[in-house]
Amino acid sequence: MHPDTHALIVIDVQNDFCPGGALEVPQGDRVVPGINALMKEFGAVILTQDWHPAGHSSFASQHAGKEPFDTVEMPYGPQILWPDHCVQGSAGSAFHPDLQVVRADMIVRKGYNPKIDSYSAFFENDHETPTGLHGYLQERGLTTLTMAGLATDFCVKFSALDAAKLGYPVTVREDLCRGIDLDGSLEAARQEMREAGVTLSQGA
Repeated sequence: MHPDTHALIVIDVQNDFCPGGALEVPQGDRVVPGINALMKEFGAVILTQDWHPAGHSSFASQHAGKEPFDTVEMPYGPQILWPDHCVQGSAGSAFHPDLQVVRADMIVRKGYNPKIDSYSAFFENDHETPTGLHGYLQERGLTTLTMAGLATDFCVKFSALDAAKLGYPVTVREDLCRGIDLDGSLEAARQEMREAGVTLSQGA
């Protein structure tokens, strides 16, 4: 068991990011048994859930002539366009059916503002608008974080970088994450996380 000050943050283990989903992460479902087992080692477990309204501005379907994975400029900077995914209340937005959701103390929903995407568990993509997770962790005295989930090179990476920026020691369990890997984004994400002081672990 980890000390009471340690929290496990499970990022976006949802149907749309698993094989057969709208934004499939290769082998995304393979992380579920290991994450369920890891939950038993932590007194605090927090899940994040991508939670987009229909017609979200990050969906390629909302931009004439654009395809998924094209990039556009948004008021907050460059934004990759995605297939419609994790639409609020859809089957795709639901957690993977085998994930032990009952272990969660808190579920953080993100990406619900139609005008701005949100990869990180801590901030929307303007890097300013908080999700409330930092305040929750502080209130509970949770000071050390372990992260697992989907996808390594997007939501996991941004969550880990923000956690490090906020002063948390943070470990990413790479063995319990899977990446999308757009044009080398996976290796770039590893490099960025290492440089920010994030510990990358393959587990025991």
